[in-house]
Amino acid sequence: MAISAPTKTSDFSGFLPPAMSAPIFEKAAEASVVQRLARRIELGISGQNIPVVTGELTAGWVAEGAKKPASAASLGLVQMVPKKIATIAVVSAEVVRANPGGFMQTIQSQVGVAFARAFDAAALHGTSTPFAAYLDQTTKAVEIGSTPSDEGGVYMDLVNALDLLVTDGKELNGFALDNVMEPNLLGSVDANGRPIFVDTPLTDTAAGAARSGRLIGRQSWMAKTVATTDKSTVVGYAGDWTQVAWGAVGGISYRLSSEAAVTIGDELVSLFEQNLVAVLAEAEYGFVINDVDAFVRLRNLTGS
Repeated sequence: MAISAPTKTSDFSGFLPPAMSAPIFEKAAEASVVQRLARRIELGISGQNIPVVTGELTAGWVAEGAKKPASAASLGLVQMVPKKIATIAVVSAEVVRANPGGFMQTIQSQVGVAFARAFDAAALHGTSTPFAAYLDQTTKAVEIGSTPSDEGGVYMDLVNALDLLVTDGKELNGFALDNVMEPNLLGSVDANGRPIFVDTPLTDTAAGAARSGRLIGRQSWMAKTVATTDKSTVVGYAGDWTQVAWGAVGGISYRLSSEAAVTIGDELVSLFEQNLVAVLAEAEYGFVINDVDAFVRLRNLTGS
């Protein structure tokens, strides 16, 4: 056919269909311990109201002919608002020309892991968070390694975390753990000499994927990005993950450009002059916590 305009790499921007966004979200969920443990709900572009129980019905025994007690149940609303997350990948134009159809697959896992790490850092530690609450706001904390081995060791530390929750009327149904805890857990047993941590068969061996297990009878997910940067202030969380919900709006949005300018290091670089291509990936996530005190921070300040 006749040439009407030169072919540019920006012509490939439509080559990444919306159907390719689902695997990216799957990769993000595989790498995110929060998304593994928390409930996912449908999230619209303007947000979502989540009903929560604020008052429960009560019942009482009634003697024959006596007045029956009345009670009321009530609901409140917690709003989940979507917030944008983004990353830019910059590659040479030669990479795009060599295999434009498979281009996103080559960086798919990196995009998913990058989104997951940023999401977990915001949801757990409040790092650059756009969300109203995060787990580190809980007032509850337990030091891992504080109980002598002859008094139960790490097993009793976890029982102490459970005690903090049930004493406050909360539940423990899951753990989010950092890889730094694994040596302590693998070397710990309960009062009957049984391992307190049981690794479950891997369903995904991809780099960055969270790993599942069982810890004192509850589900656990382990990844290397749960702890704070000092690897001691927080090394994990125990709590009621029904108090947490997350959602995502639609799929991943992509834009491809060879003519814009991108900051690389501290320098604004012209893609056109450097013969580079930038791929911008964007998504919108929501995250809410109904009760931050339904969680206990697991710490290891002594390094034991």
